[in-house]
Amino acid sequence: MTSDLTDPLLTVDDLRVTYGHGATEAVTVDGLGFTVTPGETLGIVGESGSGKSMASLAVLGLLPRGANVTGSVRFRGQELLDRSDESMRTLRGNDIAMVFQDALTALNPVHTVGDQLLEAIRAHRTDLSRSAMRERAIETLDVVGIPAPQERMDQYPHEFSGGMRQRAMIAMSIINDPALLIADEPTTALDVTVQAQVLDVFRRIRERTGTAIILITHDLGVVAGVADRVLVMYAGRQVEVADVDSLFYETAHPYTAGLLASLPGLNSAGARQRLFQIDGQPPDSTALPPGCRFAPRCAHTVDACTTSVPPMTTMSAGHASYCVRASELQNGLLR
Repeated sequence: MTSDLTDPLLTVDDLRVTYGHGATEAVTVDGLGFTVTPGETLGIVGESGSGKSMASLAVLGLLPRGANVTGSVRFRGQELLDRSDESMRTLRGNDIAMVFQDALTALNPVHTVGDQLLEAIRAHRTDLSRSAMRERAIETLDVVGIPAPQERMDQYPHEFSGGMRQRAMIAMSIINDPALLIADEPTTALDVTVQAQVLDVFRRIRERTGTAIILITHDLGVVAGVADRVLVMYAGRQVEVADVDSLFYETAHPYTAGLLASLPGLNSAGARQRLFQIDGQPPDSTALPPGCRFAPRCAHTVDACTTSVPPMTTMSAGHASYCVRASELQNGLLR
């Protein structure tokens, strides 16, 4: 049976991740569901602690000891949550790869970048000769935009700039042609120019390899020019999911609206504007409010927001909001 390109590559359904039990239970992911199709880039956006990174670790079977996981994670139709550790190790780095938050410090300083790339190949491709492995490594460095890749193979991490080290880590992640790449905050700690270069790498990867990408970030500006769709998370739950244009121009959740208003910009005279901030703080994962978890910080709260979990409201094809006042917000009736 062949798989259609529109069939989901990854399907996450009702994913829940908790730690502890009873009164001390911490809920980090709650009822999360989404799909990723081949060649698609999905942005997952939220504040620190929203559960976006925990969700990605659940997909890869890398959650810390003590995590309680329920729901379903299916890759190419196969359930991952009940796989053995050995089976998941085979999957990781081969079919699904990840660029972690601490990528800039992940390279081994005493080995050349080339040796580290070759080691990543050897872990999954014992059928290749050393010369074929080296050729593959050089080609991958070229894909991620590292100049003179043949010479760079013999250099050490300290000889690379911060942006080049990040690109080298991305190269290590895609060197075995994974079908899915998960990038967790890949532009954190990089200046604006280097951020743009790294984001361009992800565009190039998708164009040249067809790899699907999940781009995890706290910054909506990062996903604006890269993602096809965006899923916004708050306090462990998804609050809005839409294609990029709909999310930016037909916003249907107050939290998303707050994130967009927080992006730096210029007024009509070209002067910098005062940054908007969302009042309050995200809730503690061990003391989550009933109903909508954003309600304590929301300026548009009504009684229903604090008594029941907001149902999904379909705004248009592929655009859903979890807010009882979504239509009012989208139609400009809430300020």
